[in-house]
Amino acid sequence: MEESNTLDDSPRYVVGLMSGTSADGIEAVVVEISGGGQLKARLVAHRSRPFARELRRRVLQACLHGTVAEICELNFLLGEHFARAALAVIRDAGLKPGRIFVIGSHGQTVHHLPRARYASTLQIGEPAVIAERTGITTVADFRVRDMAAGGQGAPLVPYADWALYTDPDRPRVLQNIGGIGNLTFLPANASLEQVMAFDTGPGNMVIDAVVTHLSDGRSAYDRNGAWATKGRVSEKLLKSMMAHPFLRRRPPKTTGREEFGEVFVLKVLGQARRLRLQDADVVATVTAFTAATIAQACERFVWPKLTAADRARTQMVVGGGGAKNRTLMRMLAERVAPAMLLTQEDLGWSSTAKEAVAFAIMAYETMRGRPSNVPSATGARRAVVLGKIVPGGAAIEEKI
Repeated sequence: MEESNTLDDSPRYVVGLMSGTSADGIEAVVVEISGGGQLKARLVAHRSRPFARELRRRVLQACLHGTVAEICELNFLLGEHFARAALAVIRDAGLKPGRIFVIGSHGQTVHHLPRARYASTLQIGEPAVIAERTGITTVADFRVRDMAAGGQGAPLVPYADWALYTDPDRPRVLQNIGGIGNLTFLPANASLEQVMAFDTGPGNMVIDAVVTHLSDGRSAYDRNGAWATKGRVSEKLLKSMMAHPFLRRRPPKTTGREEFGEVFVLKVLGQARRLRLQDADVVATVTAFTAATIAQACERFVWPKLTAADRARTQMVVGGGGAKNRTLMRMLAERVAPAMLLTQEDLGWSSTAKEAVAFAIMAYETMRGRPSNVPSATGARRAVVLGKIVPGGAAIEEKI
């Protein structure tokens, strides 16, 4: 797709939609984006749309054990949910659908196999349904083009991180803690070629699964880290978890439920029983595991690139649902000191909106015919234009 020379740099409203590996719901945003090259973006509206418990159960079941028929139906069902989320956040922004330039929808990952014989990934949440219900051109299925170009299809947010968060004077680490944790390292005044990014390991995924199991399904996550703060970390269990082979791999690398999902969690719970740990101790330990994987990633791959003075000036900016877990944030702050720990809110953004904003930016760039993967992060052979475009009620040319 060639960039249209009729598309100027004036501000445009873009919707971003995201459901992460935790499958707890949809984050929807309206972002005003302008500029070419170094973009400018402003968050106009943000809405969280939680999944009902039964829908979340169906999605998580489909990730590892879903039949073709179940995934086929879920693809269209989730498309309806994404469309409703888009229309709701557009209303929140005080806009009509006709004012929206494009929707960028990540969809819901059900399987991600970057190390398979044929590297592959599958996100569902049918974009044709979104485009039909909203009348808005929709870009989706972002990961597959990067994988076709030899990349791992993740992480994809580093492009938006670089565009929005590069600081002229200090290094920054953008740490997202969703279902999976992923890190973007931005040296001071970084060029896109200097960006380093990779998955650090599980974010909330293992914590949520352990809490769900220990509470017999009454709780899906540890609100504010309240359960973890009552327990003591088992160093023996933590050491065993830190031996996972993913943590020893060098970037570029990506992971998912296939490595840190049900099988891993059941193994952890079995070890906890043999160690006779209290439930609060188990939650505290898996929370410490997430903090330790992030800190270890920094120790191995980020801090060696910095002088001691630059490390002390580094800001680690945390986004994703994990930023609301006070116990996790305290553990992380202790492990990454002297780097300063911040949240997206400290920079005027939203921790839970960050990835949705990123996919809004990627959709905007796709409509301009510009690449938005970062080959140094994904391992792709080259930069490529991401996503598949589904026209809305008007032809793409009319939208431009």
